[in-house]
This record gives sequence, C-alpha cells and structure tokens, in this order.
Amino acid sequence: MPVTASPLHGRTAVVTGAARGLGAAMARELSARGARVALLGREERTLKRVEDTLPGACGCWEVDVTDDRGLARAAADIRARLGPPSVVVANAGVAEGGPFAESDPAVWRRVIEVNLIGSAATARTFIGDLLDTSGYFLQVASLASLGAAPMMSAYCASKAGVESFAHALRAEMAHRRVGVGIAYINWTDTDMVRDADEFAVLRELRGHMPPPARKVYPVEYVAGRLVAAIERRRPSVYVPGWLRSAQLVRAALPPVVTLLSRRELPRLAAAEPFEATGLLGAGGRADQDASRSPRG
Repeated sequence: MPVTASPLHGRTAVVTGAARGLGAAMARELSARGARVALLGREERTLKRVEDTLPGACGCWEVDVTDDRGLARAAADIRARLGPPSVVVANAGVAEGGPFAESDPAVWRRVIEVNLIGSAATARTFIGDLLDTSGYFLQVASLASLGAAPMMSAYCASKAGVESFAHALRAEMAHRRVGVGIAYINWTDTDMVRDADEFAVLRELRGHMPPPARKVYPVEYVAGRLVAAIERRRPSVYVPGWLRSAQLVRAALPPVVTLLSRRELPRLAAAEPFEATGLLGAGGRADQDASRSPRG
C-alpha cells in the first residue's frame, strides 16, 4: 500500500510544556509525522534534550507561558526560523494538592496562572498565525474539567476554566476557519502523576475511583491519540475513549464525589494528616524555582 503523508507534513506546530511528559511525547509524535516543531517550556537544558531526539526541523524556546512579552518574542523567532504556526498545543500545566484552607496562596494562584491564564496567553500570541494558516488550536484539559475532586481545588478550577475558554474560543473562530479542540485526558504516566502518588491522600483518593478511572496510561499512547486528533482537526478527543460517556453524567458527579469524600476523608485524615504538596513533579518544581527568579 502507498504511504499517505500526514496532513501535518511541512507545517509548523507549537507545543507548550514541551520539556518533559506529554508535551515532549507530543513533540516527538508531531515531528515523526513531518511537522516542524517549536518546543516551549521553562527549562532550556531539558528542552534541548528533547530537541535532540526529534527527527525533523525544530527549535526550543525557554519562556513562561504567563509572560506575554516573552511569548511574543518567542513567536517572532518561531515565525522567522520555522514559519508561521498552523498548529498550537496549549499543554503547559502544573498541579498541587492538599486542603484548600491550608494551601499556600502563591502556589494555588500559580496553578491557575499557568494552566488557565497561560493557555489564554498562548492562544492570544498565536491566534494571528492560526487565522493566516486556517490552523488548529488544541487545549489540553482533563477528567478534572468534567468532575472536581477534593484536595485538588486549584487544578480542577483551572481545568474547568480551560474547557470553558476553549468552548468560547471555538465559537468565536468557527466562521474564520480556525479549529479549536479540547483534549480530555485521564491519568497519564508523567512525573507529575508519579509525584502525586507519593502523597497518601492523593494516592488513596485515586484508589477509590472505579478501576477504569484510576488506570494510568502510557504517555506515548496518549500523545499518539492527541496528535491523530490534531490531524483530523477534532473538536474533542477523549483518552481513554470511555471518558466521553462522563459528559452524559457530569451533572451527577459533584454529589457522588461529595458523598464519597464525606465518608473517606475523615478516615484518611485519621491515618495521616493532610498536608500541602507544593507544585507536583519535576516540571512543577522547576517552574516554582524559575518563577522566584527575576525575569530578564
């Protein structure tokens, strides 16, 4: 059979949060399908290691997705080096866990800033390119967009926010030939999820989910599904596929979660006091360290 070239071949794709995890895996998948890939993230050294693994034209830019000026500078350089983007993936994200009442306000706010404001800033920076190329914007959301969980208030708020933002952006862009997709993903084998499992309350809460909902999926599998959705300009993609059914019962999820939490949280607190986790994963810690440093 003849090999059909991917519709991504020769196009420029931007991926935020590309230094590791899902962002790095998506960058590799996009490059394998012939795209020129711009990797954006907070850690230049780690970005360069990912860049070295890509088979095609690529480049990396160290930038904070909440920094509008830094994004604008990176975008100008991307256009000059790789061409105007026709795919933008808003993947950058951080998480923290623990009781809201004892949470560090700065850490809680940082999760909202990176996940929600950073996604909007990314879209604002590249929307002109997507209009010029009739391109596609993929917003990485989560099961947390559909149903909130205790001890993850900032992450759940931010992911519900990015879902609503993407829906609004899709409606605005529909008549202008720009596609907007939402990726609903469940537990993915990244350092952020592995780090969360080191904290008893988060590990136990995941353990009380139904078996399909607590399964962790390989990052390469999730990346492949998302890039296939980009090729088809899907308005939504669910990984795993059963997550789509959660849309049908999402109104019932909050009372179910509340009932479970009322029963289980006292038991968990008696076994081990709850504590704030700080930003989770190596990427979260790097983000926190970088955000404490003055911007150049």
